[in-house]
Amino acid sequence: MADSFPKDITDSMRTCILSIFWPKKDIISFFVNNGCTKQDLKHALKYEELNLSRSKIIDCIFENLNNRNDGGLGQFRAILQALLQWNHYDPYYFETLKKLDKAQALRNINHLRQLQEIRDAKIKQQIESRESKYKEALKSKNTLEILKKQYLSLYQGKDEFNKPISLQKRGYLFEELIRKLLIKESIQISDSIKLIGEQIDGTIKYDGENYIIEAKWQDTSIASNALYHFAYKVEGKLYGRGIFISVNGFSVESIKALVRGKTLNTILIDGADLMYVMEGLYTLNELLDNKIKAAQTMGKIYIDVITMKEKVEI
Repeated sequence: MADSFPKDITDSMRTCILSIFWPKKDIISFFVNNGCTKQDLKHALKYEELNLSRSKIIDCIFENLNNRNDGGLGQFRAILQALLQWNHYDPYYFETLKKLDKAQALRNINHLRQLQEIRDAKIKQQIESRESKYKEALKSKNTLEILKKQYLSLYQGKDEFNKPISLQKRGYLFEELIRKLLIKESIQISDSIKLIGEQIDGTIKYDGENYIIEAKWQDTSIASNALYHFAYKVEGKLYGRGIFISVNGFSVESIKALVRGKTLNTILIDGADLMYVMEGLYTLNELLDNKIKAAQTMGKIYIDVITMKEKVEI
C-alpha cells in the first residue's frame, strides 16, 4: 500500500470542505467531481441510512482513499487543487440561512494554501538537489507542469481547457497524455497496433527491450479484467514483455492470478506512480528502472517506487 497523503493537509482539506458545503449531497458531489469511484464512496453514499454527519462522510471517504493500493494520491491531489482554486460561496447557505461563514471559509482555504506552499517548497528543494544529474529534465519543467495540470484535470472529468468530457474521451486523453510523457523522456513509442482479434495500445523500446504498453482509466474491477486479457496478449509474443497502466490500481485477486505459476513479464503502474513523475519526484525512466528491477530481482510486479515494497499483500 502506498504512503498516506500528508495528514496536516488532509485535516486542513476536511476543514475547508466542511466550511464551503452544507448539504451532504453537495459534499458527495464534490468528491465525485474529483475522481472518487463508487468504491471510494462506499458507506458515504448511505449517509441517510447510516445517519452519518457531514464530517463523518468526509472521514469515511478519506479512509477509503488512504486504504487504496495507490493511497488515493491522484484523487487527493485533485481535491486539493479544487480547494485551492475555490471561489464559489453559495449565498443561500452563507447569507440567507447563515449556516456557513464566508470569512471563516476564506481563512481555512488560505491556511490550506500556506500548508501546500510549504510542501511545494520541500518538493522544489528535492528537485533542485538533483539538478546536476537531471539537467535535461529540469529544462523541460514547464512541459512537466503542463502535463501535471492535464493529468489532474482528467481526475475532475475535464480536458485541458476545463471543459467536461465523457468517460470515453477521458480514456483517449489519458492515452495521449502517456504518449506525451514517453516522448518527453525520449522513449520511443509506436502508433497503436491492430492485430486479428486484439488491439494493442502501443509498444515502446526501453533499455534495448520491446514492451507492449496499455493504459486504462477504469474502476479497479474493470481494469483487472482488462489486465487478464493484456497478460494473455503479452504471453503470446516472442519474449513478450508488458507495461500495464491503470489509474485506479488493481485488485488483490488480479495480482495473485498474474504472478501465480507464471513467468513474470508484465509490470504494473497506477495513478500514484504517475503522480510521482508528474510532480518531478521521479523521472519516468527512473520509475521504469525501479519497477523492472523489482520484477527481475525480487519477483515483484506492483511496487511503490519510494519504499520498493509491494503495494498489495500476495
